[in-house]
Amino acid sequence: MAMQIDQTNGFQYLLWLFLPIIIVFVLPIFLVFFIYGCVIFLHIYGLRHRIREAYHTSYWNGARIAITSFWDAVGHVWHGYELHGIENVPDDGSALFIYYHGCLPLDVYYLIAKLVLHKNRSLHCVGDKFIFKIPGWSAICKVFSITAGTVEECTKELKEGNLLCIAPGGVREALFSDPNVYDILWGKRLGFARVVINARTPVIPMFTENCRESFRTPEWGRSFFRWVYERTKMPLCPIYGGFPVKMVTHLGKPMTFDYDNVTPEEVRRQIKREVRALIRKHQRLPGSILRGIAQRFRSEKTKEREVLPEQIVSDDIGFRWQLYIIHCYVLVANTNLIALL
Repeated sequence: MAMQIDQTNGFQYLLWLFLPIIIVFVLPIFLVFFIYGCVIFLHIYGLRHRIREAYHTSYWNGARIAITSFWDAVGHVWHGYELHGIENVPDDGSALFIYYHGCLPLDVYYLIAKLVLHKNRSLHCVGDKFIFKIPGWSAICKVFSITAGTVEECTKELKEGNLLCIAPGGVREALFSDPNVYDILWGKRLGFARVVINARTPVIPMFTENCRESFRTPEWGRSFFRWVYERTKMPLCPIYGGFPVKMVTHLGKPMTFDYDNVTPEEVRRQIKREVRALIRKHQRLPGSILRGIAQRFRSEKTKEREVLPEQIVSDDIGFRWQLYIIHCYVLVANTNLIALL
């Protein structure tokens, strides 16, 4: 009995001792999450008329508008998300988006939201087969027209006049592409090129800045996890992150081909060249989480300035203290969030 009292007193003493620290670090986190919640709510509330109108036309369309409103708000608040080149998306008719796959396809979620809310067009997606085996995901796959993506199914989607997006690199590119160089891992895949020829549709190349900085896979064990994936096709590689980096999706000019004479290999080569050109133009390399976060605070004039390779080092030195402060903030926030969980 006396031992229990001593343990209780010891716990109370430790709680009293660390209470100021708990209050200082925990309450701001609750406050930040509360503010973010309010901002997201206000953003969605501003679209309430669209949501109500959608529910009157179709049950699933109403759900689609509501969910995309939420994701549009999340992208705006957490990543300062922007979409450049929306004028390249046709108001009607088909188009095939070919994009570089980040660790998690948050940019695709945000793009879907923008197209639904601002162009009134749905973007159909090709997903890896394993997502259809996840319990509870069948409904969202149905609402947002996610398909396993055989050549025949994709061709049919496009011939019906839909927008479709494909990441030829798939899970391999998502998990194992190097964030230092943003290397394209398409291998010898030609299915998407055959879809282009069969559907005779324009192709819109797509890339999102910092798509590998929000979430990453650890460098340790990467070769082992890739070895496992290549033999089992199971995406077992761990993922970490959630960093609030700036994300900007760039849509290139629509590409057309001589569909009667072009080969799938030539289609793949040309599309790959355009996607790589978007990466080289818009992504500063090597990729940096801290630089991506710092972009949230930089002025438009600074962002639009042409940066030469030899200027990158001096620019980074100019931001050294700013990045150090941001780094400390992110580490403290993540540490306290883990403690709360």
